This record gives sequence, C-alpha cells and structure tokens, in this order.
Amino acid sequence: MDTFDQIVERERQFLLQTYNRYPIVLTRGKGVFLYDIGDKRYLDFVSGLGVNALGHAHPRIVKAIRDQAAKLVHVSNLYYHEYQGPLAEKLCALSGLNRAFFSNSGTEAIEGSIKLARLAGHRAGGEAKCRLVALDGSYHGRTFGALSLTGQAKHRKGFEPLLEDVTFVKQNDIENLRAAVNDNTCAIVLEPIFGEGGIYECSVEFLRECRSLADRHRAALIFDEIQCGLGRTGTIFAFQSFGVTPDIVAIAKPIAAGLPLGAFISKEEFATAISPGQHGTTFGGGPLACRVALEFLAIVEDEKLLENVAKVGAYLQQQLAQLVEKRAAATGVRGRGFIQGIQLAIPARPIVDEALAEGVLFNSTQDTVVRFLPPFLMEEKHIDKGIRVLNKLLGKRRKAA
Repeated sequence: MDTFDQIVERERQFLLQTYNRYPIVLTRGKGVFLYDIGDKRYLDFVSGLGVNALGHAHPRIVKAIRDQAAKLVHVSNLYYHEYQGPLAEKLCALSGLNRAFFSNSGTEAIEGSIKLARLAGHRAGGEAKCRLVALDGSYHGRTFGALSLTGQAKHRKGFEPLLEDVTFVKQNDIENLRAAVNDNTCAIVLEPIFGEGGIYECSVEFLRECRSLADRHRAALIFDEIQCGLGRTGTIFAFQSFGVTPDIVAIAKPIAAGLPLGAFISKEEFATAISPGQHGTTFGGGPLACRVALEFLAIVEDEKLLENVAKVGAYLQQQLAQLVEKRAAATGVRGRGFIQGIQLAIPARPIVDEALAEGVLFNSTQDTVVRFLPPFLMEEKHIDKGIRVLNKLLGKRRKAA
C-alpha cells in the first residue's frame, strides 16, 4: 500500500483540485467507526455526509452486495430486472406518493424533478408557466439546473448565466413568498431543513403556505430531502415530521447504503406529464443498487432505527444545548434527530481539524457551524464521547480569548 504522502502527492498531480481534504487516509470502517492508514480509529459524526446511515460494513449490506454482485450488477433500462419495481413500490407506500424515477445522485433527482414540473406546468398553463421559486441560503447540487436553484452566491459564482426563470425568497418569509408565486410558477423548490445552508428549518406555517400557494397556482411543491430525508429526522421522510406533503420529493444519500442511487417520487397528477423518451439514465436504478436499497429500508425497519434516531437525537440536542450554556464560543443549536448543527462564534474548521487528533470526525458548514449527521445506529455513549471532545476544544478557545 502507498504511504500517506504518496497518496496525497498522486492526487495533487492527477486530480482536479476541487476538494480541500482533511489530512487522513481512510481504509476501512466498522459500525460507527472509521480507521485510517495507520489503523487509528475515529468516531464518525459525518457518515459520508449523511450517506452511511447504517454505519460501515453492516453485515446484511455486505451480504446483499456480495450475493447480487455475483449475479447481476448492471442492466440497461431497456430491460426489466427484479428489484426496481419493488423498490419503487416500497418508496411510494412509505411516502404516500404514486410513482418513482431512479437516478444516480441527489443532484440528478433534483434535475428530474424540475424537468417534470416544467412539463406539468406547460400542460397546465402553456409555455409561460415555467418559473421556479427557490429559497435564499438553499443548496440543491452542482449541475446547472440544481445550481440555478441554489441560493448561495459562493456556489454560483463563476458559472453564470444559469437558468433565468428562478426567483429566490427568504426562508420563512411568507409575504416574500406570496409576492414571488403566481400563475406562471411551475414549481416551488425547497429543503425542509437546510443542510449545506447551516441546518435551518422551514417553519410549519411557511411550508403550509407553500402548499396552499402551489395548489392555488397549479404548481408543483418539490421537497429536496436528499440530506434530511430517509430517516434522519426520526420519520422516514422529513415532510412527515412537518405534516406537509409535497407533490414531488427528491431523495438520495443513504438510500443504497453507500452505492450511488437517487430518486424522485411524484404524485400521479405530475407523473403523468412525462412520456417515454423525455427522461432517462444509464446507471440509475440498476439491480445492485436497488437490491441494496431494499435491504437498507428493511434494516431501518427491523432494527427500529427511526426510534433510535428520535431517542438519541433528542439526547444529542440536549447535550449540545448544555454545551451552549457552558461555552462562550457556542451560541445556539439547530435541527432535530440526526441532522443537527451547533452555531459557533468562531470559525468551525479549526475545531474539526483538531478533533481528528482526538479520534472524532466532525464536519463544518457555513464557516461557523459544526454539523452532525451521524449513522442511525449511534448510541448515547458515542454522543458522550463526541461532546467531551467538542467541549474540550471549545474550552481551549475560551481560554485563548
């Protein structure tokens, strides 16, 4: 095996330099822990940015991958296979929506969602019904359509012009929302809980008004649950935590336990707007990914992981709140379940860097937020370890001040 320095140097020479990586090389994982090239163990509060909801090397996932890889990994969507239909049926049953389309990623799920909304909009109101409403501070992905809906200038800078028919409104500003939505709106697109945007929740009142306006103007209400969905709030879909049902929901991250898979799920009213040949994918919804996704959903149910997310998530929130009371460098806590953030009055990246030496993986976003996206099987004793490290590092900052 190459040394740490050799691995870093090879990437420096041959990869596009788009990532500001942390200085560790990870080689294996087990449960809520990861191990580096020197076999040092790290407690994982990042879970692949929400992907590894079952932790690492879950035995049922390993078995499903091994078994299916020996049978059929990929088949063109020109043909049927035995897992795509059952997975779509399961997602429709869990969501209460009617039809699914499988993609390779969350970004592609967003792209497909807005394509579907445009088609439905044109059918309902002609070519002029094409406008999109999105939220300031949001994040939906890196492709041009998803980037056009992303309300953060730092991500959009350098790539304009993007889609021109997008209006941004402030999260939870109902009057701003009402002014933006009209009969030419084909979709309102939002994250119920901002992920990359810093763990800010949409209020129930705001989401209800989105629902009302979408109905009034025959527009699609699209929820991006790529980061906050599939159990991370303690319900299988985040919208079930808020009591407001969208017309289309985009999902991805944990669905295939680390394999690339995304999807959007739609009400029949919007699903019927699309025809064969108007959308497609080469890799999306292959037999390996779909079989593993079915296993993921079965494990979440069998191991009662939603209950664990709710219980241990409440404990995490309690411990973070106590940290805010104790440490001047911490000013607030946001989120629920296993998507939470602690707001700092200092830069978060140095805290994350120093936590590596303590054997804990944290993640920073929006410069001053430490974000928690732990695996669903994390226990209170693991929370205690993370809080001890965070408390120690924040305490050092107070002394330095």
